Amino acid sequence: MFKSVVAKSLRLLPNKALKTPMIPLQNVKMKKDMLIETSVKRTPISLYYPMKTNQKKHPVYINFHGGAFIMNEKEMDDPYCRFLSNQAECVVVNVDYVKAPEHRFPKPIEQGYELIQWLKSRANELNIDVERIMLGGQSSGANIAAALCLYLEEKGENQPLLQVLSCPMLDFVTPHADKPEPDKWRSRYPQVANFINMCYLAEKEHAGHPLASPVLAKVSDRLAPALILNAEYDAFKPEAKCYAEKLKAAGVDVHYELFKDCFHAFTHLGPKERAEEAWTLIARKIKEVVES
Repeated sequence: MFKSVVAKSLRLLPNKALKTPMIPLQNVKMKKDMLIETSVKRTPISLYYPMKTNQKKHPVYINFHGGAFIMNEKEMDDPYCRFLSNQAECVVVNVDYVKAPEHRFPKPIEQGYELIQWLKSRANELNIDVERIMLGGQSSGANIAAALCLYLEEKGENQPLLQVLSCPMLDFVTPHADKPEPDKWRSRYPQVANFINMCYLAEKEHAGHPLASPVLAKVSDRLAPALILNAEYDAFKPEAKCYAEKLKAAGVDVHYELFKDCFHAFTHLGPKERAEEAWTLIARKIKEVVES
């Protein structure tokens, strides 16, 4: 009960990322809002169709927003989904996944899996190419994206063409006090980060589960190629770098990009020039993968 009360209070705080988007709002051919059924919960999604494309069936990029597993909504990524749809000439699916502590690990991962199955079953209706699915996210959303690739591998199913992990949080085992936190208040009060972690994990032993902490997973060369964006001054920088190296060692194609003089969630909070550079890189990578 206490965790739910605190989480609901945190959700009332203003989302700074909504105030000043790093990318100008673009028009798309169509934005379609839908509510789909999953065993976890009815799931709101938005589909963005590119303004111009020569493709009969659109490739698909699934986006998971950030928010420490407990807050924020998909609308915070609306400008970026529009940008990616137009620049990469794909349908972007923006997901309002369930939040902790009401829905804890592994519910968002299971929800993401069912969303992929739903998209496949509606391919003709949605005019999408289910053989060209990609996914990604920021921070906690990147954790869900990485875990979803591992989950698909466990089930022996096809991997996405690409996983995009931006400032990913991939390690629940290492205490936040032992991470290189640049923010003086979060560094001084690491128990706040620990509280958020425990909102997502129902049991302490879940911290070491590979779907909760992908950096601990046994990976193979069958996993999706990865684009990993890291910030120089991010508490999660070591785990993102470690996962990139782990994937490379397993034979996975990895593009690792470190953004100097940037902090966690710089793609949404700036500096604007570096954020634009990051979103342009993501769009370019999606298009390269689709066309290869």
